[in-house]
Amino acid sequence: MADEGDLETIAGLLEDETARRILAKTSSEPMTVNELATHLDASKPTIYRRVEQLQNHDLVSATIRPTDAGPQEKVFRATFDRLVVSLDDGTYSYDIERTERMADRLRRFVDQL
Repeated sequence: MADEGDLETIAGLLEDETARRILAKTSSEPMTVNELATHLDASKPTIYRRVEQLQNHDLVSATIRPTDAGPQEKVFRATFDRLVVSLDDGTYSYDIERTERMADRLRRFVDQL
């Protein structure tokens, strides 16, 4: 569980519609900034800023995806499945539930070799 100050930061991020839409899109598949900008009808600078904020709080992660036609792409994926906010004796707290994805497990395994 994280403290109340962190909760305010997370709540502030989730208050932003673009950030919420980025999390929704990247929860089902990894996406590039260009793909997100197209799907969300938002500017690339806006997407970059929100993705950076989400990364700073470990709500999205970045990986490199190879492509058939040219250089590799950086893609982003939501890093959590559930966010639970609790109120106990007048104190708020939150817990972020994460499910490790198979690709992340494989990458960790390869890194350990």
